[in-house]
Amino acid sequence: MGNTSVGREVRIVSATRYVMPFREGGSLPGLVEASDDGLYVVKFRGAGQGPKTLVAELLSAAIGRWLGLHIPDIVLIEIPAAFGRLEPDPEIAALLEASAGLNLGLDYLPGSLPIDPLSAGTMDPSLAADIVWFDALLANVDRTTRNTNMLRWHDQPWLIDHGAAIYPHHRWTDPAEQARRPFTAIAEHVLLPVSGSIVAADGRLAPCLTEHALWEAVAAIPDEWLEPDPVVGDAEAQRRAYYTWLTARLAAPRTFVADAETARTDASVGTIDPDRRTRGRRRE
Repeated sequence: MGNTSVGREVRIVSATRYVMPFREGGSLPGLVEASDDGLYVVKFRGAGQGPKTLVAELLSAAIGRWLGLHIPDIVLIEIPAAFGRLEPDPEIAALLEASAGLNLGLDYLPGSLPIDPLSAGTMDPSLAADIVWFDALLANVDRTTRNTNMLRWHDQPWLIDHGAAIYPHHRWTDPAEQARRPFTAIAEHVLLPVSGSIVAADGRLAPCLTEHALWEAVAAIPDEWLEPDPVVGDAEAQRRAYYTWLTARLAAPRTFVADAETARTDASVGTIDPDRRTRGRRRE
């Protein structure tokens, strides 16, 4: 399909070769070569979590880049209908067959290493605070000591696996009201013990996210990932629901900032308990 643009800096490419699966996560992402000769870690729409996880990944990546955080470049990757016909593993073949159409690919970072909780404890406090703020904004419950979902590549921390973000979209009721609810799960964030002020991070980051930027991110969601929702309606109505949730989340006073700052002040500033160490890994 070439390099057709979809929204801000999101390209569409075609899958040309399935390279290998990543079996660490439950949804079986795979390494795929594409028509631009790039290698991508692909999150498949046919996986058990469904296309909403791809929406969360897409929006998180767009917003994270607006904030200046290191998140792998993303593409929309077209899986041809017969792509899995030669795959000998029946589980993978079935997944590829169920994923025909647009999927989400993240640029593969060769040689990257997982950041475990102990090494996360050496992060710069301002950067740690920015990452906590980002995850609190997007209600991301999946950057903990169990799964840091961070990689070190070229001496920089890179954020991956945001499929668990924006969890209210799994059951929309009133997006504006849902955006204002407390986010107490931020207390489990792996970087809280070393984070600087979340209030200071809010001052740095909130001005970066204009309504125009948020709409560009939302507008890039493909129609085929937006199955009819019994509460909010069709694809365009769902885009408006995401936009409403994000803009309400950012409206002052920002509840998630208070939640994160309270959790930070309650967290221990000492070293992380060695018994809680886990090795970060790819998930989703």
